[in-house]
Amino acid sequence: MFASPEKRNPIVCLLLAVVTLALYNPVNRHPFANYDDDRYVVNNPHVRQGLTGETVTWALTSTEQANWHPLTWMSHALDCSWYGLNPVGHHFTSVLLHAVNVLLLFLLLMWATRRPGPSLFVAALFAVHPMNVESVAWVAERKNVLCTMFFFLALWAYGWYARKPDWRRYLVVAALFAAGLASKPMVITLPFVLLLLDYWPLERARGADAEADKTRLTFSWSRLAIEKLPLLALSAASAVTTMHAQEAGGAVRTTAEVSFGARIATAIYAYAMYLWKMVWPAQLAPLYPHPGDSLAAWQVLVGALVLLAITVFAWRFRARRYLLVGWLWFLGTLVPVIGLVQVGEAAMADRYAYIPLIGIFVVIAFGVADWAEEKRFGLWPAVPAAAVLVVLALVTHRQIGYWQSNEELWSHTLAVTENNFVAENNLGGALILEGREEDAHPHFEAAARINPRDPMSRGNLGIYFQNHHQLREAVAAYEGAVELTSDPGLLAQTYANLGTAQHTLGDDEPARKSFEQSLRLNPNQSNAWLGLGLLAQKQGKLDEAISDLSRSVELQPNAQGYFELGRTLAQAGRVPEALDAYQQALKIAPDFVEAQQAAEALRQQKR
Repeated sequence: MFASPEKRNPIVCLLLAVVTLALYNPVNRHPFANYDDDRYVVNNPHVRQGLTGETVTWALTSTEQANWHPLTWMSHALDCSWYGLNPVGHHFTSVLLHAVNVLLLFLLLMWATRRPGPSLFVAALFAVHPMNVESVAWVAERKNVLCTMFFFLALWAYGWYARKPDWRRYLVVAALFAAGLASKPMVITLPFVLLLLDYWPLERARGADAEADKTRLTFSWSRLAIEKLPLLALSAASAVTTMHAQEAGGAVRTTAEVSFGARIATAIYAYAMYLWKMVWPAQLAPLYPHPGDSLAAWQVLVGALVLLAITVFAWRFRARRYLLVGWLWFLGTLVPVIGLVQVGEAAMADRYAYIPLIGIFVVIAFGVADWAEEKRFGLWPAVPAAAVLVVLALVTHRQIGYWQSNEELWSHTLAVTENNFVAENNLGGALILEGREEDAHPHFEAAARINPRDPMSRGNLGIYFQNHHQLREAVAAYEGAVELTSDPGLLAQTYANLGTAQHTLGDDEPARKSFEQSLRLNPNQSNAWLGLGLLAQKQGKLDEAISDLSRSVELQPNAQGYFELGRTLAQAGRVPEALDAYQQALKIAPDFVEAQQAAEALRQQKR
């Protein structure tokens, strides 16, 4: 059964697929996370309408969420076409993509090295390692598993091209690379990775192996570097587009916020921490707060010594080429997210290690396999290898369990990190979704204490004040949040909330300005359209009110919006349409007493 690759590979692939799908099966019962899943799917009107021509056009031109990744948007939209807003389908797609990536990795290594044992171990480590849970269990990280699939396909196409260099084969490599960049710019380092593969296992570099030169087509390093220039041009274009999108989205931190010295120190420390968490995957979290200037000198020094020691080791034993290639793969593919350009609040993230750790897995798997062969241990190393995989799978199962509810996810995050104002905000948001507003309030206050310049906690406190009829305090909180952020999405939401509070206070003109500012930032801000509709209704501009309210419920169907639309339609004498609006409200909220009474009154009127 295992005598030849033709018989062996399908069986191994089936085994890997079954193990991966079974391990991640619990994810399919999880809800959407209240961290970016709303912006990517749940409250995104373009994605919610499914994969249409309009969605494709928007995806190709949008830099929403501080990124240009049209294929990711299309992937989410396709899920909405198939599954609606049922999280089961969205999670299943991510799990399926991870399983595909596992198989592609195994087959790539098998094709390139002809060594089934270490190739299988690398793929198995990739399949079951707890550091990869975040990329699979979090719907908003679809971009990670999707771009990795195109990354692996581009590597495969490059191997095909390397056998017989041809411009048509090169175009396939470039197209798959472009698809990866259009999913997530993390794969921007692909040209660098291809140069590593030219060294090992493809051995395309002239003079790298005298014996190999006789059996395969080889080139000088300068020729191989020039060969990658068109791909480097794609990388450069992606880098420019990404920087523009991130700056427009207010995600890039200035050196005044995080000094360059702090970035270098944090990068060194983060490299070492990724290695540590690979070896000892405990206290994993969706976000590790940036330490700023607080890292101790000894932490940075230990990290630097670890990196230096491994670099010296890889160079000392460079005859075993996979050591140098695996180590440089790890170092190089992490560069875009290591924090030299600081984006967002995180110092590091498990999801960033999805591709980079493959390099370390290769070092471990092939290094141990060679050592075992030299010592003539036979198949005995398979026993500890299997034990390691079982332990990692058990830890992964536990880590997946933390994603089964938003409250559990963020409670765990607060337990394993310090001064995490993002986790405080998100735990508060999770409690709000459960109707536990009073329990949520202390977490919003804690977030504001940890980071007084955090706009999210200010906005959340504004919502709390507004719900408790402390409208002046709510307005002050919203205005404070507006001053602290340049994120268009957050600004649009905050201006809409500010307008609602101002409208409730009777400050109609400031409210109008706030709603209009919200819509300038995001034309699809549903509650801003609702606010403008209510203002027009109050002023007797019924046609304008009907138009604004209709737009609101089109973007975000909700009972209150349909009720207000029904009232306005009734005032305009459009009774059948008003009744239909009330029915829509009752379909969403069957116990909506005011909608029931209004609908009954209209029916009586018709009789």
